[in-house]
Amino acid sequence: MTAHIAFFNNKGGVGKTSLVYHCAFMFAEQGFRVLAVDLDPQSNLSIMALDESRLEALWPDNEHPLTTYGAVAPLFDGTGDVSSAHIEPLSNRLGLLVGDLALSRIEDDLSTEWPRCLEGRERAFRVTTAFWRVIEEAARRHQADVVLLDVGPNLGAINRAALVASSHVVMPVAPDLFSLQGLKNLGPVLRKWRSTWVAALQQAPRALGAMPQGEMAPVGYVLMQHAERLGRPTKAYAKWQKRLPIAYRKSVLNIASEDLLASDQNQIQRIKHYRSLMPMAMEARKPMFSLRSADGAIGAHQTNVQQCYDDFSALVDAIADRTGIKEAV
Repeated sequence: MTAHIAFFNNKGGVGKTSLVYHCAFMFAEQGFRVLAVDLDPQSNLSIMALDESRLEALWPDNEHPLTTYGAVAPLFDGTGDVSSAHIEPLSNRLGLLVGDLALSRIEDDLSTEWPRCLEGRERAFRVTTAFWRVIEEAARRHQADVVLLDVGPNLGAINRAALVASSHVVMPVAPDLFSLQGLKNLGPVLRKWRSTWVAALQQAPRALGAMPQGEMAPVGYVLMQHAERLGRPTKAYAKWQKRLPIAYRKSVLNIASEDLLASDQNQIQRIKHYRSLMPMAMEARKPMFSLRSADGAIGAHQTNVQQCYDDFSALVDAIADRTGIKEAV
């Protein structure tokens, strides 16, 4: 079964979308077939991946049939069920389900139908699993080895439906107080969503067929934008970085422990802030690790490009290992 990996933190500004974007391209670079899914109404992943002229074509003034919203709109409009989603090609192996601000229109319906799943109501299950059914069909069509979901920084109904569609969760965090508080909020909420969905599945009408299991299994966290001097975290961030392992174990894994472990197995990777590379990458519409001299990456920039490549290569290797993604042929 294809792994559906959501990148999720209810704190914004930690570099989550950039992480999804670069992981998607790195998985493809390593030979995997990848489906990236933009389920954030702000559509930052789509904005990062596509130029303005293409976005204008995908977001016309009337309906948006080629976006994630367009694929689920018939169900929420009461005119039918979900439809086959357009897959926007980003490379030979990488496709994107394009985001849409209009997704915010379905938030209330998703919220209303969630508790009705416990009553076994058919429409409640159709609504709650809408994203999963669209993604599953698109993943089969794309022959995806892995699906990466970008979601917004909140604990709302859209994200709950996205997490129901996810087998695994990667949590990007920054070494600061806000990320620490985010982990404390996120862990209990994920457990509640998971347990509620497990209970709801017992009431699901058999006629609906296959359902997402909503495992939402924590993969670990990625430490983003850490500041270092001479290879060590700066004092401003060091204290928060030291507390993150404890917060993750207690809040996300529900392991009561105040012990600082010599080796934090839950930290998947650390990704530095490649400040000088990101503007070049945005201008070139390519990942930072793919920048070349023609893009302006000359001199010391090339060293950073190689380090960026090594960092993301190690990150996707670790994610593939932890989620059981089969090695690409």
